[in-house]
Formats: sequence, structure tokens, C-alpha cells
Amino acid sequence: MAKQTVPPLPPPKHWPRRVRSAAVHAIALARLALTTARGQANSADPGSGRLARLSEEILLTKEEMRIKDARMAGIPAQRRPHYLPIERLAILELRAARRWSQAQTADHMLVTPATVASWLRRIDEERPAALVQIREPVNRFPDFVAHVVRKLKVLCPTMGKVRIAQFLERAGLHLGSTTVARMLVGGRLGGSLLPAHHGLRRVHPESHQRRRPPDARQGN
Repeated sequence: MAKQTVPPLPPPKHWPRRVRSAAVHAIALARLALTTARGQANSADPGSGRLARLSEEILLTKEEMRIKDARMAGIPAQRRPHYLPIERLAILELRAARRWSQAQTADHMLVTPATVASWLRRIDEERPAALVQIREPVNRFPDFVAHVVRKLKVLCPTMGKVRIAQFLERAGLHLGSTTVARMLVGGRLGGSLLPAHHGLRRVHPESHQRRRPPDARQGN
């Protein structure tokens, strides 16, 4: 029995008038098909499905950022809204994590290289209207350590609490992984943020070199 062929479906009349809505509907249908297929695949290989979702999320986030950047790039530099002081510090921390040059930072954040240079030059200004500021006042050393721990987790997300503790220990600061975990959730003890005597003590950098390196199999 000969296989019957389905004749091609002709486009509707005046279809060019519906190009934009048709594109949106096509993407919505594709998303529905992908979700259905992924649900079936996850039962067979959950790890592969999770990896596909994460990869897709990265690409969608890039497209979202492209759209937002295009909107801001259309505004003359002199008329763009200024970054808040705490956002300037966040940008400089992101620059350190991404290992951007001043020009690369300016290109990604839609400012001029001179602006980035000004932030770096004035990063440690101490006045109420400082150009670069931290979100919460840091008046005690444990407060500073807690800020660094949380930013490490944001900007180096593959670092777990053990690895963060090991990294800080190499810099001469001993911090237990339990204390790191408490800091990551904004741990407060008795209304104050992690007193200096609670799981936090200085160690000499050379003492870490004499110590046996931690077992890499401990995990994060």
C-alpha cells in the first residue's frame, strides 16, 4: 500500500500582516514541545535533563541582558542614570571575578573607561557621599570577612563552604566551614554578626604552608 503524502499547508491569506504574532506563537509552541520532551527524557536521564536546563537558562539570560543593554545603549552616555555607590562596588567585584580590563568593564557595564578608572581611584574614600560604598557598614573585621565570604559564593559559585574556608586559610585566616555556612545565610549570633571569638581566628600564613594540605576528596 502506497504511503499517502500530506499536501503542504498553504499559508493563510494576508499572512504578512501577522508575522510578529506568528513568531511569538511559534516560540510558545516550541517551548511547550521542549517541556513535554524534556519531561519524558528526565525520567530516563535526570542528570542530562538538568544540564540541558542550565545551559538553556544561560542562553536565555544572555538574550535578556542583550535586550536590556540595547535599551541603555540607545541613551546618550551623559543622560544615562548613574549607578548607585553600592552598585559601583558590585561592578568592581564582578570585574575582579571576570578578570576584565578597565575597557572591558566599561564596555560590559555601558560606562566609559574613565568612569571605571575613577571608581578604582576613589574606591577607599571615607565620607558619607563616597563614590563607591559597601551595602552594609563594615566597622569590625568579622563583618568584612562575612562580606567577602558571601561575595565569593556569588562570584565564584562553584566554591563550597569547605573550599572557601581553605582559600581564606591560605591568606592567613582560619575559618571553620561551619562558620562559613553561617555567614552564607547571613548568620547573626545574639543580634551581632559573628563575633570575633566565634570560630574566627588569625593564623600566620607560613603556618599553613607547614601544615599538610587538605584532602581534595573532602568535597565542598
